[in-house]
Order: sequence, then structure tokens, then C-alpha cells
Amino acid sequence: MNKIDRLGLSLYTVRAEMEKSVEDTLRNVAAIGYKEVEFAGYFDHSPTDTHEMLDRYDLTTPSAHVDFHSLESDWQKVVDAAQIIGHKYIVNSIVDINLLGDPDIWKRAADIFNRAGEFSKQAGIQLVYHNHYWEFFPSNGKLPYDFLLEACDPDFLKMELDFCWIAVVEHDPLVYFQRYPGRFPLVHLKQLKKLPIRTPEDYTSPALYERTLPEITEVGDGVIDWKRIFSLSTQARIQHFFVEQDVPQSPFDSIKMSYEYLEKLRF
Repeated sequence: MNKIDRLGLSLYTVRAEMEKSVEDTLRNVAAIGYKEVEFAGYFDHSPTDTHEMLDRYDLTTPSAHVDFHSLESDWQKVVDAAQIIGHKYIVNSIVDINLLGDPDIWKRAADIFNRAGEFSKQAGIQLVYHNHYWEFFPSNGKLPYDFLLEACDPDFLKMELDFCWIAVVEHDPLVYFQRYPGRFPLVHLKQLKKLPIRTPEDYTSPALYERTLPEITEVGDGVIDWKRIFSLSTQARIQHFFVEQDVPQSPFDSIKMSYEYLEKLRF
């Protein structure tokens, strides 16, 4: 039987605590048992300060989330900071939802990802894309997620598969693991209490996002079958597993519940 050896946490989950004190938050995250963290903003701390805080609590940070526009406007600065802090992956967290009505947005995104991914690769850092649900609604006759996987050089763009958001639209992650082995070094772990209602208008509307948030819960029993998914984690070549909860009522209690479930899970 297998288990996840080094559990990670998406610090987006504890963003409210990060705003109060990055150092206290990292201390508490490490005390629960997490070994890795994924940043979603540095809260006015320099790359050197951030690196030193991580060292104090024996944490590593394989990755960080950045916004779509920084791939063009601040990319050199982002890559330089990542090298100092110790990131091996930089993740574009979201394509601007306001651009989804543009029929060419995914072609533009692929071009940007290929350029930025080639640049970061030369610096020893892998560019990654994190999905929500709209990548699984057809656009120009094709699923944008499939288009990105085909249009982007696999050396320049990998994927961070968010199991919650792909579950919202009832697509099977194992199909992608089998079709594109090695493209998924990072994953996000969060559970759904039940599937939200979907409508044909949801692709370019934030309504489905808003309907989904109340259904997101801590990692455990629910819609997503973790044992089934993790059974192919080796084929997918998943390297880093990050717990995430978009709307935790009590952030530290939330991440402790998810940690305790995953620590005991065998597959």
C-alpha cells in the first residue's frame, strides 16, 4: 500500500492568516505536519526574507501561484524571485475570467505559455497551469484544457490539476493521466460535498464558481474518490500534493482535518 510521503499546503487556504503574519502562519502550518507550501503572494516580504522564514520551520516551497498578466509584464522579476526563494515551479493560477468571451483567448494563452515557459525553463524553473472549470467547456469546438495540452510544448508547460474543479464538470482526471503521462507534477486536493447545478451559460459566467464555493469542504469523504485517483499517481508522475480549501471557516482547523485524513489514507 502507498501513501503520500510529503504533504503540502496551498497557502491560499490561509491567506487571511498570512495577511496578519506570514511567519506565524508558516510556524503553525509546519506544526500541523505539512512539509511543503505553495505560495499565493508574499505579503510584502522580500524573496530573501521568505527563504529564511521557510528555513526556520523546515519547510520547502516547490511552487508559487502568479497571475496571468505577470507572464508578460513582470516575468523576469517573477523568475528571479522564484530562484531566490527556491521554487522549482511557477504556476499560472487562472486565466482572466473576463477574457473568456474572446474566441482567441486560449490560442493567445498557449502562445504566452510557450514563450514564458521556454524562458523560465532556461532558468531551471518549470511553468505550470492550474485549472478551474471553464477549461472543460467547449470553445471553438474543443475543450480549452485539451487545446492547451496539445498546443503547448510539454517541456514548457506542465499542469497542476485541481481535482475539485475538474469534478465540478464531471470529467475524469484518470483519463488525462493516461493520455498525458508526466504532464501533472502538481495537484490540488479539496473535496466537494455535492456537485453544483450546471447550465450552458456557465462557461463565460462566474455563476458556477459562486454555486460551487459553498460545496467545497476539507479533504475526506465526498464526491471525489481519492483512492481511485491516487492509484494512478505514479503514472501521472505527481510530485507534489497540495491541500487547498477556498473558503475555510476556520483555516487552521480546516488544514488540520485534511492533513489527518490524508496522513492515514492508503492506496
